[in-house]
Amino acid sequence: MLENLTQRLGRVMKTMRGEARMTEANIGDALREVRMALLEADVSLPVVKDFVAQVKEKALGEDVVGSLTPGQAFVGVVHEQLKQLMGEAQVPLALNQQPPAIILMAGLQGAGKTTTVGKLARWLKQHQKKKVMVVSCDVYRPAAIDQLKHVAEQVGASFFPSSPDQKPLDIAAAAVDWARKHHEEVLIVDTAGRLAIDQAMMDEIKALHAQLDPIETLFVVDAMLGQDAVNTAKAFNETLPLTGVVLTKLDGDARGGAALSVRAVTGKPIKFVGVAEKLDGLEPFYPDRMASRILGMGDILSLVEAASQQVDMDQAAAMAQKIKSGKGFDLNDFRAQVAQMRQMGGMSALMDKLPAKFAEAAANMPAGSDEKMAKRIQGIIDSMTPDERSKPELIKASRKRRIATGAGVQVQEVNRLLNQFEQTQKMMKQFGSMFKGKGGMMKMMRGAKSMFGGKLPF
Repeated sequence: MLENLTQRLGRVMKTMRGEARMTEANIGDALREVRMALLEADVSLPVVKDFVAQVKEKALGEDVVGSLTPGQAFVGVVHEQLKQLMGEAQVPLALNQQPPAIILMAGLQGAGKTTTVGKLARWLKQHQKKKVMVVSCDVYRPAAIDQLKHVAEQVGASFFPSSPDQKPLDIAAAAVDWARKHHEEVLIVDTAGRLAIDQAMMDEIKALHAQLDPIETLFVVDAMLGQDAVNTAKAFNETLPLTGVVLTKLDGDARGGAALSVRAVTGKPIKFVGVAEKLDGLEPFYPDRMASRILGMGDILSLVEAASQQVDMDQAAAMAQKIKSGKGFDLNDFRAQVAQMRQMGGMSALMDKLPAKFAEAAANMPAGSDEKMAKRIQGIIDSMTPDERSKPELIKASRKRRIATGAGVQVQEVNRLLNQFEQTQKMMKQFGSMFKGKGGMMKMMRGAKSMFGGKLPF
């Protein structure tokens, strides 16, 4: 998502870097490209016009001081305006009320609303240590209640049962009463959606809102809808007192217009974004970080947060010690690296958060290829004996055939894995030399550039 926008804006920034100073002429040329990039990303025309006007005003008044080039100054202006367009600062959930704090979820059918309820429940339990209960008031969609029950079981949230023959208002009242008596801290209410906005749906959700008086009313919208997402959000915002927006499927092929437009059109903050299909694929929305990613600067803070949550720190410390000594890196360690990378969403997810100049290696990877490669690597290593994992030099032709048969792959796949392991092992030794003395960093970077013959192992 946003890849095309990032590439277009990146070309604009490169053009500006060649200028000696910022003038109305070269800023005008750059802004034309910015305008086209935003329109191609499906950002609404009024938002584009306002954004371009604000960038022009700020850029013409910007003093290029110190070691800044005109290109760097222009990037700074665009970055700041992107932040303001998307909300400037992250807006957390307001749950400071007597329990249960009620969160009402609204949105069209197919936006991922029920799954988002589960993701949000998991996030609240993991990050805010809340006791969470969920309930479905969707009595129209087949299996909606069962789907939420299954999701609740997966994330460890309490589930309040309901059935299609009940009225949504009765379900909501009973759920609130149960949550209050059983000291649930947060109650998340899933509501019915439709394929399009209709009066019956709006009347029902208005009645639910009036009865529940939720502390948060979140609109769940599919980022892949582009302009339709913004228009739908606007319609819901005119009906309900929304407190925020959750953008789903931000990891898909969306052009990104919804992320840039929805705050400007509704005036409501984007509070969360769905970044993966799995139930851990929900992140708070940080406008400054998103602006950095759009401009190809990466999102190192989110990467560090993901690592701190997913990586086994004791295992990482042991690995660091091996790297420092430059000894002992074996196939067990290689497998552990692949497993931890999978936990963080795979190499493509990691590259998405790195600055553009470091992420080029992932550009040619097909969607899902890193996950398939990771599973294959783990399967091959699991087919080895403990001695073979700790002493890869033992693996000769007959052992390779046995390993390939056990993993259900060709012998060539085993050879490829061993070559990848050897390259990684060499790089680990270069890391070790970097710790021990000067000159190691350049060797390591040169080794990383040609690693795996241009292909990533996971």
